[in-house]
Amino acid sequence: MSRPRALVIDDEPDIRELLEMTLGRMDIETRSAADLAEAYALLAAETFDLCLTDMRLPDGNGLDLVRHIQEQRPNLPVAVITAYGSMDTAVEALKAGAFDFISKPVNLNTLRNLINSVLKLTDDYHQRDRRTRDTLLGDSGSMRDIRSTIEKLSRSQAPVYICGESGTGKELVAKLIHGKGPRADSPFVPVNCGAIPSELMESEFFGHRKGSFTGATSDKPGLFQVAAGGTLFLDEVAELPLHMQVKLLRAIQEKAVRPVGAEREVPTDVRILSATHRDLAALVASGEFRQDLYYRLNVIQLRVPALRERSSDIPMLARHCLQKLARQAKQPDLTLSEPALALLQNYHFPGNVRELENILERAITLCEGNVIYPEDLHLPAGTMAAADPQHADKPDAGSVPLDTYMDNIEKDVLLKALEQTRYNKTAAAKMLGITFRALRYRLKKLGLE
Repeated sequence: MSRPRALVIDDEPDIRELLEMTLGRMDIETRSAADLAEAYALLAAETFDLCLTDMRLPDGNGLDLVRHIQEQRPNLPVAVITAYGSMDTAVEALKAGAFDFISKPVNLNTLRNLINSVLKLTDDYHQRDRRTRDTLLGDSGSMRDIRSTIEKLSRSQAPVYICGESGTGKELVAKLIHGKGPRADSPFVPVNCGAIPSELMESEFFGHRKGSFTGATSDKPGLFQVAAGGTLFLDEVAELPLHMQVKLLRAIQEKAVRPVGAEREVPTDVRILSATHRDLAALVASGEFRQDLYYRLNVIQLRVPALRERSSDIPMLARHCLQKLARQAKQPDLTLSEPALALLQNYHFPGNVRELENILERAITLCEGNVIYPEDLHLPAGTMAAADPQHADKPDAGSVPLDTYMDNIEKDVLLKALEQTRYNKTAAAKMLGITFRALRYRLKKLGLE
């Protein structure tokens, strides 16, 4: 295999030499440029596997180069070198598409970790099974967009803020971003920020030294150290108390943590993903969440839609859940009747996908036979998605008796099947997955004959 090739852009000869020596010791062939003009010429004439650029150059800004590479060479990872304390510039570069950043003075261990992450984005990495459809189910436009975005985000080290209601699958999205990226072989460490007692948070996140407080009988690594080389997923990050927000902000900015009782900071190498079901921007406005931490976490935002916003995905999700639950219970596969499926597609799902799984698990327990009917779902009355324009002319479930409401849904399903088959009852029964006799009985019962 040919040696990896890197392009280094910096107007300071000493820094260029340092970077070239470090890369050379990692068996990476290096070309260097002192300004943007030289860099553009080299990019046009040669191919590279990695680009390292300073932010301040004699004839322009490193951001211009990041944007140029995003347009012309989107698969070329570019990392930026920023001045000490210039976190705003680093965030801007990440938003523009930079793979990662490193601050001056350059820490060689941090640089080597960054380069090793980049080198995993090679042909060997691209051969990894990158499909997400089997784990993030749905053919709606919003889910196709999310899967596409995950593929892009997996090639970056930028912090990602995943927002969405409870039960939408935010942790699953975080796992996929980690699993599709160069950190996939390192730990994915999820932490529920609302489940850690306030007085233990600093020790849990950053670790502690033996004897630093009563009960500290040995050194203990924190979550940042446990996730070394991998991803730290901060779930329900809005629950962090203000004093911990300050410490977390420093850890992210400096890429280092100080264990409780330690005299020096310890460098860290983790990617930060965060999530919450609360409105973080509103918490910033009310002073409950630090604005500077919000900007550090929210470099890239990814919203996971509520289930009611993608009701067309419910049949696929329901089939998947039923197959999984049937395997776990060692039962034959169960199916949803058309009226039951229609009822689910009109339900507003305050608990989203997690609630769908719970409803189907309960239905499997309560139903008789291998077909689930509306009465097996036991959905609460008054919880239908009245805002759906397709069903806007129907009364709410709570405004009529439940039996009447269910009959109306079943009528709609039967009439739609008959219309699609040009009133061929045999074909309609086959479409609905019921016998011809059952179709005739239902039509007669509902006064549709």
